[in-house]
Amino acid sequence: MHTDARTRTSPGFVAVSRMVAPALVVVMILFGGGLGLGLVQGLGHLPAAGMQSLSMKHFANVLGDPDFLQSLGLTLYVALSSTAIAAAVSIVMATFLVSLSEKSRLIHFIFQIPLTVPHLVIAVAMVFMLTPTGLISRAIINLGLIDSSAAFPLLVNDRWSIAIILTYVWKEIPFITLMILAVLRRSGVELLEVGRTLKAGRWQRFRYITLPTISPSLGAASLIVFAYTFGAFEVPFLLGQTYPMMLPVWAYKNYSDVDLLARPEGIATGLIIAAIVVVAVVFSQLFTQMARRRGVVL
Repeated sequence: MHTDARTRTSPGFVAVSRMVAPALVVVMILFGGGLGLGLVQGLGHLPAAGMQSLSMKHFANVLGDPDFLQSLGLTLYVALSSTAIAAAVSIVMATFLVSLSEKSRLIHFIFQIPLTVPHLVIAVAMVFMLTPTGLISRAIINLGLIDSSAAFPLLVNDRWSIAIILTYVWKEIPFITLMILAVLRRSGVELLEVGRTLKAGRWQRFRYITLPTISPSLGAASLIVFAYTFGAFEVPFLLGQTYPMMLPVWAYKNYSDVDLLARPEGIATGLIIAAIVVVAVVFSQLFTQMARRRGVVL
């Protein structure tokens, strides 16, 4: 919704701002304090390890470490792949489901179920289903398609991070789909009807009506998903391979190392992750503002 100057200065807005302000101050102090402390330690100020001076050498060491570069490449691959797959599937599903307006409540209920399930629970379910001794492998063996669990492909802790990507895709498709559906139901249906009236084909309606209509919301939702998958720890920690590790796991490994001298590099890695996530969130807000200027509420 558009917020003009009168709304920002209205008594209701001022009252809500006063109510929320103390909580925001506490959050900013805790978040800002933790970020500041992490920055100081990432710069090398760690008295417990006998490190007093501040320098950028730990950031330089991290950025020049081949292990970091491999972890960064793996993390970008997982985040971009899962985001792209989830976005593509969500576009198809939203385009199909937008016409089922009479069943919208049922659809929303079904799509909200995965949103309430924690990522860690889904990761554990992937372990039970996708390992060589898991449910899917046993079912395929019982069907006679493979002889033993040794013939089942490695999908967990594997080179291509298939289980991690499947976890993120399963979890994020409902989120992106619901955002696209909200946009299509507000303005897309009428525009599609106009396109049909003008004898536009299915591909023409999708290319010239659907995509321009959903692009700001799709961009914002995809960037939010990318930011989460890039910085998430629990799923790659449980389902990922031991080398190379995804970046959050690599940062945790360095931070929790018994050698305190490795801690600044772990913190520096975490700050790099935070910076990339912040950039993605900022761009998602730009897409959100673009959607609002088009009259779409996100």
